[in-house]
Amino acid sequence: MTIFTSPRPLSWGDLDLPMLGLQRDWNGQPIQSLAAFSLAMDDRRLWFVAHHNQPAALHPLARPGDFQAGLWEHDVAELFIADPASGRYFEFNLAPNGTWWSCEFRTARVREEETDIAVPEVATFADMAPNGAWMAAMALPLDLLKARVDFGPESRVNVNMILGSPDRTFISAVDLGGGEPDFHRPEQFSKVLLAPLPQ
Repeated sequence: MTIFTSPRPLSWGDLDLPMLGLQRDWNGQPIQSLAAFSLAMDDRRLWFVAHHNQPAALHPLARPGDFQAGLWEHDVAELFIADPASGRYFEFNLAPNGTWWSCEFRTARVREEETDIAVPEVATFADMAPNGAWMAAMALPLDLLKARVDFGPESRVNVNMILGSPDRTFISAVDLGGGEPDFHRPEQFSKVLLAPLPQ
């Protein structure tokens, strides 16, 4: 999966990233409305940007910038980053309004900590259009990702989205093998491909 690299610091107000479209749901059916994402990094942060052109169903406790569990029960974009050597991985959830959550796992669905612990120095941003379309972003500290899951060229990543409520659509950028929707399959994640950000 492509992560665009920038020689200059990236910032929300000036982000101009290529967006990668998500075209099919978990079962291979075409998605009716545009959903897209982008991953980019500068020398300090990894940026995760998600977009959907339909109104969002937000978690009732979602407040911009707050840390909130249970976001996956409503509209959410998810980034998974895994270390194939150790099997450890992070899950980051980003709600359309910039609410977020994270969890570190030792192996598939085995949490590092029983309680929720917010990753320090995470910043989130969001823009919701009058017609309901939304774009949200999360900036993650690279030093923490390197320390916890050895983030780098050998990492494996995936992006998922859960859209619509109560009839939810499950979307994965990487084919995780079918069956019931289950995003916790780090052995199926895509290897990182670093590419210069187009000028």
